[in-house]
Order: sequence, then C-alpha cells, then structure tokens
Amino acid sequence: MVTVVDTIANRPRPRHPEKAHRPDQEVLRKPDWIRVKAPVSKGYAETREIVKSHKLVTVCEEAGCPNIGECWDKKHATFMIMGEICTRACAFCNVATGIPTALDPDEPARVAHAVKQMGLSHVVITSVDRDDLADGGAQHFADVIHAIRAEAPSTTIEILTPDFLRKDGALEVVVAAKPDVFNHNLETVPSNYLTVRPGARYFHSIRLLQRVKELDPSIFTKSGIMVGLGEERNEVLQLMDDLRSANVDFMTIGQYLQPSKKHHPVIRFIPPDEFKSYETIGKTKGFLLVASSPLTRSSHHAGEDFARLRAAREAQLAKAS
Repeated sequence: MVTVVDTIANRPRPRHPEKAHRPDQEVLRKPDWIRVKAPVSKGYAETREIVKSHKLVTVCEEAGCPNIGECWDKKHATFMIMGEICTRACAFCNVATGIPTALDPDEPARVAHAVKQMGLSHVVITSVDRDDLADGGAQHFADVIHAIRAEAPSTTIEILTPDFLRKDGALEVVVAAKPDVFNHNLETVPSNYLTVRPGARYFHSIRLLQRVKELDPSIFTKSGIMVGLGEERNEVLQLMDDLRSANVDFMTIGQYLQPSKKHHPVIRFIPPDEFKSYETIGKTKGFLLVASSPLTRSSHHAGEDFARLRAAREAQLAKAS
C-alpha cells in the first residue's frame, strides 16, 4: 500500500497525513515500570554527533524508542537505511509516511564508516518500507552488508527487514549477502492486522522467516511483537507456535507505546510478571532465546543477545551430538 502526499506550494508535509482525519485517542498514563530517564549522558551526545556527521538516520530517533538514552550512551544505534519516509501507514508506527526520496548510493559507505568509527562489535540495520522500489530495497540492504564487511570485518551484522511483499527474488538477494541475524517483526497477532498493520500479511511474514532458514540454515532468525494492542493471551501463544513452525530462533516481546493521539491506542499496559510468563513459555516451545519485558525492543541489547544466541546454539549442538 502506497500513500501519496501532496507537497505542492511548499506546504508543510505532515508526518502522518493518513492519520490526520482520525479522532484523537486517549493516551493512557504510563505505569511506573515503564518510565525511563531523559537522555543526557556524554556517551549519548557523542553517538548523536557521529550519526549527524555521517548524515545517517536511526530508527532510535524516528520511532521514538524509549531506550535511546541507554543504547546511545553505550554507543549502540540501529541505523535506518533508504531514507526516513515509509510507503506504508501502520497504525502503531511513528516513522513518517509519504513518497520517499531516491536511494543514496553513498549510504552504504557512510554506514560502514560510522560502524567502524563507533567500534561496534555488533550492528543492527533496518529500513523503512520501500514498496516503490522493484526489489523493495533488497539490493541496498546487500550493499550495506557488503560495505560493513569490507570496512569492519569483525563486526557481526543483524538486519531488521520489511516483508518484501510481492517482490519476487528480493529475499534471496538479502540472504545471499549473509547477515548474521535476519529479523523480521510480525508486530502483532493476526486478528489485529487489518487495524494495526493493514499493508502486511501475517502468513507472508511467517513464510518469509521460514524461507530464510531454507536458503541458509546458518543464519539466526528473529521476530518480535508488541503487546497491549488488544490481543488475547492465547493468540500470543499461537503466534509463538507459528514462529517455531518456521524455525525462528529468537523472539522479542515488548509493550506497545502510543506515539500520538492519532495512533492506535494502548488497550492495556501489561505488567512485568506477564512478560516473564511469556518468556518462560517461549523457552519451553523451543526458541533459543526469548526477550520479554515492557521495554524490550527488537534492537535492545542486540549485541549481548547475539552472544547468547551463539552460545545457546553451541550448547544445543553439543547436546545433540
């Protein structure tokens, strides 16, 4: 689904034009367990300067991630490639919607240089949806991976991709570039897709993750969801089974936070003990790793989680032998 935005006569482009007509939704007060401190550290400022000096976009900023202070203080950042304007209009997302700009051929080199300058041992690369491109941006993902390999060969690479819906051959291009972790988020349970993620298809996303394993079983696969969007507990448990049927290794579960009054409302704040329960159940279902907490996000603690993933696989292989 492509949303067309009128930018004639230098009118200010609204961040979410497709949501402007919607009635305001009540923004619930956050409970104590989900509050975070404002980012003010020296490390945060240094990371911000590196990002700005390389003219890069991060999902940390564009999506309003609550963990930005903690991650940037540690010089962890998730780079968002292919611009800052998305062709889709998901009801939960704070990334701007509209007509994207042309791809920047110099972006892969800039990302790779920033990765090297920051001394990252593990990097996460994500993107906006680019339904306007014939391959959905698959080759650009591959170019970024290759550039990082050349500039920082010891850095492990995690990608968080769109679904490449109706883009034949796109997934194969990305997998051939051999990222260490392939992440594609389901975001929510299938019953919510028409209202929360209308441009996507649940079983296409499941199949995408399954296909990655078929193409290259050595690549770790990962997916995440938000809770608090009105889903039922049994729906979350069924979604876990669907991911395991696709041989997904790692699942993340975090609390949905409403970016504005025009976005999908938070139906409920899930208490920490329920998140812990999901983590326990997920491990019994066979995931190598499950991260489940109110502030869990796809890229939060990604480097540490990658080390845990590798260790869990090695332990699994040792046990099997």
